[in-house]
Amino acid sequence: MRDLPRQLDEAQLAELFEGDTALVRRLSETDDPLQNAPAVIATLTDDEKLEALNAHPAIGARSGLSKRSAAEQGAEADPEILEELARLNAEYEERFGFRFVVFVNRRPKAEILDVLRARIDNPREQELDTAVTELCAIAEDRWRNS
Repeated sequence: MRDLPRQLDEAQLAELFEGDTALVRRLSETDDPLQNAPAVIATLTDDEKLEALNAHPAIGARSGLSKRSAAEQGAEADPEILEELARLNAEYEERFGFRFVVFVNRRPKAEILDVLRARIDNPREQELDTAVTELCAIAEDRWRNS
């Protein structure tokens, strides 16, 4: 397992965060970007947070996944679970205006369904904070396990 780096360039961060976003550009300008991600996120506008979240693939998506996302989400293909994930993802995005992001940590999709069901009734501001925190956990895990 790797220690957190003191510096990562924009391309490395874009891979960890699934895209070149304002978050990635700001992080690339800081020392200890993964360690300092919460402080950088606190400076982002809501639109910049949404950009970062919406760059991430949907849980249970069958296409458009990066190699990292595909490996993290696994190959579980139970049609009922995938259908329910798609339905709840759509409901979540309609309610909050951004993609559901969760640190999967190799958990089965059925377990992620429970997390999605629990979070879908959160207040929007709480959910926005939770989602960007999860985004940072994903990036940190990706670094440590790469």
